[in-house]
Amino acid sequence: MTKRKLEQAIVSCLNNGQKAFVPYIMAGDGGLDKLKDRILFLQKAGATAIELGIPFSDPVADGPTIQQAGERALQNGATLKNIMRELEDFFHEVTIPLILMTYYNPLLSYGLSNFAKDCHHLGIGGLIVPDVPYEESESLRTVLSETDVALVPLVSLTSPKERIKKIVDAGEGFIYAVSINGITGTWTEMNNNLGEYLSSIKVISNLPVMVGFGISTPDQVEKMTEIADGVIVGSAIVEAFNEGDSEQIKNLINASKSKIIS
Repeated sequence: MTKRKLEQAIVSCLNNGQKAFVPYIMAGDGGLDKLKDRILFLQKAGATAIELGIPFSDPVADGPTIQQAGERALQNGATLKNIMRELEDFFHEVTIPLILMTYYNPLLSYGLSNFAKDCHHLGIGGLIVPDVPYEESESLRTVLSETDVALVPLVSLTSPKERIKKIVDAGEGFIYAVSINGITGTWTEMNNNLGEYLSSIKVISNLPVMVGFGISTPDQVEKMTEIADGVIVGSAIVEAFNEGDSEQIKNLINASKSKIIS
């Protein structure tokens, strides 16, 4: 696999008249022994890629649902090293890109160079580190430059245009456009400026633009696919897995594929 596999997976959806769907799950929520089944279920259900959260004790970007999932995962012994060992057992069965979402401290504890090498070995497609701003990402970019792992950038609604340009120019895989000012969770109304915000990113980036944070219903997925290349859904997926509601997960995924995009 190449460093472009994330981008290629999303572009393939677009070429097929669909939009991309990336579900987020918390590794170790419900026990590490469920990780394989959940990943393969999402793969079979039509996910374009999977964002795999690494539990952390101080998850500054996460809302209550994902924080609680992280706490359950930590109680189940889901450390970064244990998660990587678990992936080792079945990564050859995973045919869609995996994206790890973690914070910087676990990477430092693991060792940046060792982590990058292990990600490369496991075929990890991308990495999201929300507490490492673009200006402080050089060391991480350096170790990942020797691998096929894309460092996916986060762009917020409040970022100045000049800063967005710098972040986007250095981006890999796709651009993660945050749809709300705040933590993950749910929202009831779409920000009036969201369409303009996404369009402004598309003008300056050749990468697909995915939108995430707060998207929790099939209707919201459909609305977002009208203005973005795809969606990332976290809290609603985590909650559905916790409640054993596989149909809701399928409904969310299918909502991204329900319209033929001309």
